[in-house]
Amino acid sequence: EMQLVESGGGLVQPGGSLRLSCAASENTFGGYNMSWVRQAPGKGPEWVSRITFDGADTYYADSVKGRFTISRDNAKNTLYLQISNLKPEDTAVYYCAAGGYVYWGQGTQVSVSS
Repeated sequence: EMQLVESGGGLVQPGGSLRLSCAASENTFGGYNMSWVRQAPGKGPEWVSRITFDGADTYYADSVKGRFTISRDNAKNTLYLQISNLKPEDTAVYYCAAGGYVYWGQGTQVSVSS
């Protein structure tokens, strides 16, 4: 069973940037499409972005398009999410998920506040 571990969250001011990482435990990582999903306090999960197994195609929610960039390094079994121009409404726990949401990480907290 593949383990996913997110990191890189933190407290940042509006307009700031962060890079989230998601490290996978298995070399099979390279065979999975990967997603980022976030959950804000008191709200349901929100899909943020997806990348195909080979990194050739990426997709974004309208709410983050132009500010977030998903990428992956299959040699390092790692998924990334570069977040720029952060807004208070981006405050959430960010999760990475593999395939059809078969595997999930434990999440990393992103808080945006002045």
